[in-house]
This record gives sequence, structure tokens and C-alpha cells, in this order.
Amino acid sequence: MARAGILFGQGTDETAIQIVFTHRHGAFVTIDPRELDEQELNRELQEALGDANAPELHGAPARSRGAKAERGRIHGTIVAVRGDDVLIDIGGKAEAFCPTEEFSPDHPPQLGQSMSFVPQGFDRETGQMRLSLKAGKSHVDWDSIRIGDVIEARVTGVNIGGLELDVRGVRGFMPKSQVDINRLEHFTQFVNHKMECEIVEIDRRGKSVLLSRRRVLEKQRESARAEARQTLAEGQVRSGIVRRLADFGAFVDIGGIDGLLHVSDISYARINNPAEVLKVGDEVQVQVLKIDTAKDRISLGMKQLKADPWTLVEANYKPSQTIDGRVTRLADFGAFVELEPGVEGLLPVSEMSWTKRIRHPRELVKEGDSVRAQVMSIDSAQRRISLSLKALGADPWSTVQERYTPQSTVTGMVTRLAPFGAFVQLEEGVEGLAHISELSDKHVRSVGDAVKEGQVVQARILGVDLAQRRISLSLKTPSSAPIEAAPETPGAAPAAPKKEKRRPLRGGLAW
Repeated sequence: MARAGILFGQGTDETAIQIVFTHRHGAFVTIDPRELDEQELNRELQEALGDANAPELHGAPARSRGAKAERGRIHGTIVAVRGDDVLIDIGGKAEAFCPTEEFSPDHPPQLGQSMSFVPQGFDRETGQMRLSLKAGKSHVDWDSIRIGDVIEARVTGVNIGGLELDVRGVRGFMPKSQVDINRLEHFTQFVNHKMECEIVEIDRRGKSVLLSRRRVLEKQRESARAEARQTLAEGQVRSGIVRRLADFGAFVDIGGIDGLLHVSDISYARINNPAEVLKVGDEVQVQVLKIDTAKDRISLGMKQLKADPWTLVEANYKPSQTIDGRVTRLADFGAFVELEPGVEGLLPVSEMSWTKRIRHPRELVKEGDSVRAQVMSIDSAQRRISLSLKALGADPWSTVQERYTPQSTVTGMVTRLAPFGAFVQLEEGVEGLAHISELSDKHVRSVGDAVKEGQVVQARILGVDLAQRRISLSLKTPSSAPIEAAPETPGAAPAAPKKEKRRPLRGGLAW
């Protein structure tokens, strides 16, 4: 678009003034007034200058003819967008311009749109008036915003302290602690997004405002909480968002109210920590188990929305059945074995081996091990299943009476000592006891005086009690003296054999 200007100078008598025509993207074009007659010169000047006065010709800013202005602002209409400039009709023969970067990405310039601008002087190259949209907005917003107002602002960036926002052209700042009710680690997700926030402070001198989104969320949450309290009831199924995890459970937001989902109510399967199956932000379906209005507590459950696997245990498992499972945890008295999610059986220490004396389950299994066991008993009411490993193997005691007869001599190793005697291993899974009174032909004051652990000894079988799984042994030297028979009296009945009187064994054991 062509523009006209006047160059004043003190040249020769013939040249006192030149009319200069310029173009924003073109070259200077000059006309020598000597080539024009007076009438033509006046016409060209009048057309180029319009109503401009002398101060304007010397660079003093002035309002264009027809432009509406108030309190340092000018109203204009967008007529074109060319490159980085938006051309504005302000009522005169010459359009003004405003950089496109001053327009919000959410509200780009539209042809025919009327807006308010602030003059920023004239461009030296073209003589066009330069306008500012942001300066005009800033002036308007200072009069329209107040502390406590809830406004919509756009996030423009993130710094070390929080979020930077654009509040109707005014610079806004929101500390990280005021972005959300819950603690956040990442804030880039908010950039170039709008959010509702409350004005906390206004700094007119620094031309900035302090904002809080947390206050808006808290008010919304309190409103939702009050509404939820009116409709919440035990047994309801609600959708919720996991807000926080703890070792004992998860806190779930069910419409403005937080309820506790205990770790034992997450799943029928054993869960040691809620983080194994849940994470913050997960959407879950929960059932309201209990409402404690006095303590303002709500108990929630997830597993209650699924079928209880124990209802089918008796149909799926039978005594003497062989099953495969996984060891989930160990205790002093045995190992817990998961048969399926939500169903566990107990493998007692006493049922782990026929041949080894197990003091703790860790001697044979560890968590995570796969095991094959036999079902011994089922108690669905108490949710108990008893398992056995040794039941899958042969019981060495089943044929003990055939292999160990009284008065036979055997060889074994002393495995442990007790105050009342010594245990001797005859084979894997079969032990006998030599009482302290049967350790030597001589008087024994202490078991350790006669035998030591690990010592191999020869012993004589005194008796076998299959029901009690006990074998009595003696390390004494067997007597070889013959037994003399009493003389018989003619016609007399044979004498009854004389019973040997035995003293009670020390230690209170009757073997």
C-alpha cells in the first residue's frame, strides 16, 4: 500500500520541497515539484496529507482522522493479515498495524473484528501507526479483576516454582502447591491448556497476579462431597479414582469423598502391598462396605464384586487328590501354598518329609517354589485346606515290624541326645531310642558320658510300637548265662515262670 510523506530541506532555490511516496515493501518514489504546476501540486499534497498538520509532519504522534480514542486507547477493525502484521482500520486514510504475535493462539485475528488497541508510535520506515493489543488488554484487565474472582487462564510455561499463565493479557503465576489438591511431580502436561483458578493476590505495580487452582478444586470437591453424603449408602457400587497408596491399603475418591480400600479387600488372592495391583490415577469399581458417620470413615471393597473362589472349593478339590501349587509365604509351623487365586492350603512341617526332621519350612522350600502335594482335608467353613508332601512317598514305618524284630541286633548313628536317652537313626525316616538306663552295663549319670552325636553304635531291638512309631533300643551287652530250671516234683503242676521286676525308666517315658 502506498504512503505519502514530505521531505523538508534547505537546498537550492529551485528545490525547497519534495513529495515522497513510499511503500511498506517497496522503494522510495520522489516527484520534483518543478515538474508540476501549482494546481496539480496542491491537489497531490491535499490527497497525500489529508488533514495532517505541521506537528505531525515533524514526527509528533497524533490521532488519525475518524479514529475513536479514549483513555489512551484506539478502537479499530481488522482489515487484513499480511505476514507478521495485522492491518487495522482506525478511521483515516492510512491503516495502522499490530504484530500477529500479540494475538492469542486461542483467538487469532479475524477479518472484520473490532478491538481496542494502545498506540505505540509510528514506524520510521513506513510512517504507519504501530498499535499494541496486549497493552490494551492489560489496561482493561486491571479494572475487571478482583481478589477472589474465579477466572479462566491459559498456561504459557513452567518454571522452578510453578506455572506461568496469561490472565487476559496480565502475567499470572501459580505456585506448584496450588496447582492440585494432591502432590504432583510433572507440570508440563498443563502447558497451552486453560484452567479455572482463583485470584489470590494482585500486584498492580509489578503487573502480575497470584493464582490458585487448588482453591477451586477444593470448593468443587466440598460441593461434591456434600452431595455424595446425601446419596451414599452401604452396598452401593461406585466408580472411583485411586488418589493415594499406603502399605495397608489405597484411598479412593468416590465423587468427592475418600474411602479406604483395605489391602485384604482388594482381591481374594493374597496381596502383600496394594502397589502390586494398583497405581495412583487408576479408575476402579468399588463397593461401599461400611459408613462410619461418627468417625467420617468409609470402607470400600473390590473383591466383593467378584465370585468367591471358596464357594467352589469342595467341588474342585477332594481328599487324597494330588494338586500343584505355588508357595506364597512361610511360617514357623508350615508353608502356605496357593492352589488358585484366592485359595490357599497349609503344608505343615510335620507333613513335609518321612525321612528328614524339618525344624523350619525354609529347610525344604522357599517362597515362589512350585510344589506337588496331596490334599489331606478340606474345611470350607474355616477356609482351610491341609496338604502333605510326604503322603506322596512310601512310609518307611509301614514295614518296620518285618525288618526290625525284638532281640535282633542293628547298626545305627546317634543323631541327637536328650536328658533321658539317645536317638539312633536306623535308616532314612526310622529312629529308635536308647534310654539312659540302656546305654551301658555300668551306671550312667549323663547321656553324654556314654555316647556322642554322630557316633555309630550297635544296638539290640527291645520292642517295636508301630502305632506310636517307636522302637526301643539297648546298647547293653546281652547276658549269655543259661537259665537253670527248678527241679520238678512228681505229680506237681509245672511252676509258672517268674516275672522279672522292672524299675520305672528315668525321664518319665514308658518305652
